[in-house]
Amino acid sequence: MTSKDKLAAQRIYILLGALFITSLVVSNLIFQKFFFWYPIDVSVFGSKLFVVSVGILPYPITFLITDLISEIYGKKRANDIVVTGIFASLFSVLIVYVADIVPAFPDSPINDTLFSTVFGRTILAVGASMIAYLFAQFIDIRIYHFWKHLTQGKHLWLRNNFSTWLSQFVDTFSVVFLLCAFEVLPWSSFKGLLLSGFIFKVLVALCDTPFLYLGVFLFRKRFKLKLNEEINLIS
Repeated sequence: MTSKDKLAAQRIYILLGALFITSLVVSNLIFQKFFFWYPIDVSVFGSKLFVVSVGILPYPITFLITDLISEIYGKKRANDIVVTGIFASLFSVLIVYVADIVPAFPDSPINDTLFSTVFGRTILAVGASMIAYLFAQFIDIRIYHFWKHLTQGKHLWLRNNFSTWLSQFVDTFSVVFLLCAFEVLPWSSFKGLLLSGFIFKVLVALCDTPFLYLGVFLFRKRFKLKLNEEINLIS
């Protein structure tokens, strides 16, 4: 690979990292709004089946990006992105905390009460999300590379979906459990939100498979990569 190609690969890696971090941080900031993701009013375990937090919308993007980075740049680079996301999330918590304790000006369009209502539970949300995130992302990367090694780089759809399904279940279970334990959400909604969130993420994982194929195809074409070949940004 030429130095020009390596520079281009580094820039794309940074761009993917930026998209990953943005999706992760934003999902923690907007989690308190819930919506119907399918227009059928069905109740399971006493909760609406198709109700999920809007924070779930950008979150699957993080798994698509880590799968793409795992495929093209390797396991270490994918783990680096995950660790970077942790620091970004913790830093966002610090910013929100400082903003919350600073008293609002009397004529401020957003007063202290409203700001605390919207962002006051961000620390709890990020705490729960980070624990779930750590388990889920590292499981996703490990399983992805297990299947990649086992299939010798073939059957991209298999490792993409199998790694994401298991990791998303771990993520959904962990974050809903912790939010209920922190009394951010009522325990009565635990089973319904777990099932609804997991179904939503599985469907998203199926839908993002063509995008992963497209991304891998474009990378291999641009950088002339062979099957199972990865880009080494160090050497």
